[in-house]
Amino acid sequence: MPDQPTITFKEGIRLATRDAMVSDASVICTGLGVTDPGGVFGTTSGLLAEFGPDRVFDGPTSENAMTGVGVGAALAGLKPVMSHQRLDFFLLAMDQLVNSAAKWHYMFGGHVTVPLTIRLIIGRGWGQGPTHSQNYQAWFAHVPGLRVVAPAFPRDAYGLLRASIDDPNPVVFLEHRWLHNATGALTPDAVSGELGRARVCREGVDVTVCASGLPTLEAIKAADWLAAHGVACDVVDLRTLNPIDWETIFISVAKTGRLVAVDSAAITGSVAGEIVARVTTEAFKDLRTAPIRVAQPDVPEPTSPALTEGFHVSARTIAEAAFVSMGAEIPMDIAALDVSTPHDVPGPWFSGPF
Repeated sequence: MPDQPTITFKEGIRLATRDAMVSDASVICTGLGVTDPGGVFGTTSGLLAEFGPDRVFDGPTSENAMTGVGVGAALAGLKPVMSHQRLDFFLLAMDQLVNSAAKWHYMFGGHVTVPLTIRLIIGRGWGQGPTHSQNYQAWFAHVPGLRVVAPAFPRDAYGLLRASIDDPNPVVFLEHRWLHNATGALTPDAVSGELGRARVCREGVDVTVCASGLPTLEAIKAADWLAAHGVACDVVDLRTLNPIDWETIFISVAKTGRLVAVDSAAITGSVAGEIVARVTTEAFKDLRTAPIRVAQPDVPEPTSPALTEGFHVSARTIAEAAFVSMGAEIPMDIAALDVSTPHDVPGPWFSGPF
């Protein structure tokens, strides 16, 4: 691997899958669209040509059935990397995930493992609407026996996917569609990605901001703007949602005394709520003020761009929460954090819902 090459998020996914398949013959790649010319947004391109149809093959448009096949293959000694083009579609396979994959290791006294990695892509924007843009990360994290991963950077797309494939437990790997074309360096530490370890992306002494996935980028944007206004944020990129790296969060809160927990799902029952609950019950003495949750409202996502504007977590909403936690007045120029491009697309490269 070249020294710190610049890659896209989707290339990180593809490289991690390829390198895992090269190093371990038991790794297979399957799922809807993995052999299509588009290669699941480019994340599986070239794998069929390199490894052949015995290790790279499409699945039927039956999420429950194909996930059951993945569970069976994992029980038989393979390490399937299974792709679902939308998290929403995967809901049809919750029985296979919750009642099969997550339970086998426990029910058979630790003698059986299910090394299955399930890639679930989160969509949003461009009129995706209520049934194509959901994020049930807290739902997955609630299930004992599952690992839940939500990378924000290309290096973690690579490192955490490699770690997920190597993990003997079933892993739900959440990747936001808007991150696929994000670029970044594939640093040496990415090769040894570790589940259950958060990373502090920005360091500060005033407010702790915890986030994962796409909201991590919004948190960094907010932190950079806040720094110019005299507020220094510790931005904690959770990276994995089960297990959560509580030690890193507690250390940060002990330093800042304030907490803003950010979530890209509905606020009730959210990962952000769990972080607030855990910090409040176990590190209450370190808090100077009440923690704040920043998440989506408890309603399905609208389809209309007029209704989705302001619906999602953004750098502005995070910055506003930071000022509230500080007991400070929100500056008038906070409007500078509003997106200058249409709010429902990630960038000019995005040309459609799929």
